[in-house]
Amino acid sequence: MTSINTNVSAMTALQSLSMINNNLNETQSRISTGYRVNAASDNAAYWSIATTMRSDNKALGAVEDALGLGQAKLDTAYTGMKAAIDVVDEIKAKLVAAREPGVDKTKIQAEITELQGQLTSIATSASFSGENWLSIGTGIVAGTKTIVSSFNRAADASVSVSTIGVDTTKTKLFDTDNTDGILDVGRTNGTVVSTFTITAGTTDAQVSAMISDVDEALQAMTTAASNLGAAKNRVDIQSEFVSTLRDSIEKGVGTLVDADMTEESTRLKALQTQQQLGVQALSIANSSSESLLALFR
Repeated sequence: MTSINTNVSAMTALQSLSMINNNLNETQSRISTGYRVNAASDNAAYWSIATTMRSDNKALGAVEDALGLGQAKLDTAYTGMKAAIDVVDEIKAKLVAAREPGVDKTKIQAEITELQGQLTSIATSASFSGENWLSIGTGIVAGTKTIVSSFNRAADASVSVSTIGVDTTKTKLFDTDNTDGILDVGRTNGTVVSTFTITAGTTDAQVSAMISDVDEALQAMTTAASNLGAAKNRVDIQSEFVSTLRDSIEKGVGTLVDADMTEESTRLKALQTQQQLGVQALSIANSSSESLLALFR
């Protein structure tokens, strides 16, 4: 039946063209944003996962920064400890030289005094971002210093932050309040390393005792340097892992929500062709009503 009130062909062509235009708008949006899932309405499940993982990745970025800061603090403390060990080695060598018969012990003491001053200078200058793990100042309590190392999300969606600890009670060379640092005057070996004095009257037995005490301090410093080195190595490994993890998460999110630009560009060409054909089909359907006029002439 042919009707001038209802043009079924035009209605069908219009519906088809409307669908093509919607698909075209969707494809153009994907091309302009680069996302296949740009809003919850595109795919609620994927959008939710991507949003959560992007947030977690941003938190991991903060963890990466914290690890970088921790690396700098550990590097500073380790460098200071290593320099202090070299100085104590020199003091030990000077004391051994003081055992030589006929040596001028006062001149050796002059050298040792300069080295003792250098120890204090090294310890006080080994500071980064306001923290010093070798020289503990007045009112500051030595203890475990934490470095944020990871951000974790459990299967039940609960989150937590992990840390790496460095015990500064085992690395401090000086402690103003407690005087129990490795080189402090409150310790047996500390008394020798940081404040002892040899004179012309100092006996060989006394020098030998000093050498033993200096060696004891040197062993404690070596252990402290080993602890700092182990912590530094762990932080370096963790920093590399976090960086790789962030890349993996970014890649995973991209797999979920990123648009395939090659596919979308091909789809755009096809839809543009379909749109042109749809316009022509609608034009033909609308012109069919005009042909009815010929029947009444």
